[in-house]
Amino acid sequence: MDNAILAQFVGFISFGLGLSVFYQKNDKRLKILMLIFNLTHLLHFLLLGSMVSALSALLSALRTTTAIFISSKKVAVFFIAISLVSGYWMAEHWWDMWSVVGTAIGTYSVFCLSGIVMRIGFLLGASCWLTNNILVGSIGGTLLEMTLIAMNLLTIYRLYRQQMKSMIKQSGY
Repeated sequence: MDNAILAQFVGFISFGLGLSVFYQKNDKRLKILMLIFNLTHLLHFLLLGSMVSALSALLSALRTTTAIFISSKKVAVFFIAISLVSGYWMAEHWWDMWSVVGTAIGTYSVFCLSGIVMRIGFLLGASCWLTNNILVGSIGGTLLEMTLIAMNLLTIYRLYRQQMKSMIKQSGY
């Protein structure tokens, strides 16, 4: 199998995993599925030859694993600093930084935010990754980010509606 075809095939596997990630209403389940997704994306970007994107996916996997057990702004700052420094060091062009910025936003979101606000952070990060995926030629990644943005908006709506029902129920109406 041609390396480019294999890369795109793995990208479509990531696409499927990514769909399941952002549909989750449970934050812990979201983080566990996100770890599996990040590892698959790492392989995808290695096969595409996009080393900065692969590094960002690796750092995303490490931070997601850590975030399953720890919720700390200090740890978030540590991962964001590693992402920015290593991404800057490896980048050959300024546009290589889209995945780094997306990873930094995702890192802050996964460590410091929860619920709807966390998913809004994911929307911003997804926009950066969408730009990156278009630039590196990731078909599955591009479709994934477009779909994740839509799914994330749907999940935000579902969570908001759930909160509103809960507030109405608590108020006695």
